[in-house]
Amino acid sequence: MILTSCIKSDDKYSEIPHIEFVSFTKINNGSNIDNQGIMKIFFTDGDGDIGLDKGDTFGRFHPDSIYYNNFFIKYFEKQNGIIKEVETKFSNNARIPMLTPQGKNKTLKGEIEITLFINNPLSIYDTILFEAYIVDRALHKSNTIRTPEIKVNK
Repeated sequence: MILTSCIKSDDKYSEIPHIEFVSFTKINNGSNIDNQGIMKIFFTDGDGDIGLDKGDTFGRFHPDSIYYNNFFIKYFEKQNGIIKEVETKFSNNARIPMLTPQGKNKTLKGEIEITLFINNPLSIYDTILFEAYIVDRALHKSNTIRTPEIKVNK
């Protein structure tokens, strides 16, 4: 996961994180088969409590807890013209590292890039999309975004 433009801002935002889809770029690995891609989102958070430290593994952030991760990504395939969520053997969920700025103003805005596995080897379908949301340390859930349909070279 890559954080870019993580900026402290004087703007006022809700303490509930807000995300927007920015882009999706397939990674060319030279084999003409699409295995990974990079999803970029823009985020804002009014109280700056986005992210977890490596040591945040107790209580509600315990590895067996749903909140061990704070970036949640669902995988969908277009099957016979119908978009369906598909459970895969791999998870694209992730942990955003601690982003809380120092100082009095905790407002955050920036972009997050995450590399995702995009080619389900158990599927014949070649059109996918993702839905994603984030959760801050106070367990405020952001809105959910959806990527456009992505054509995967199998």
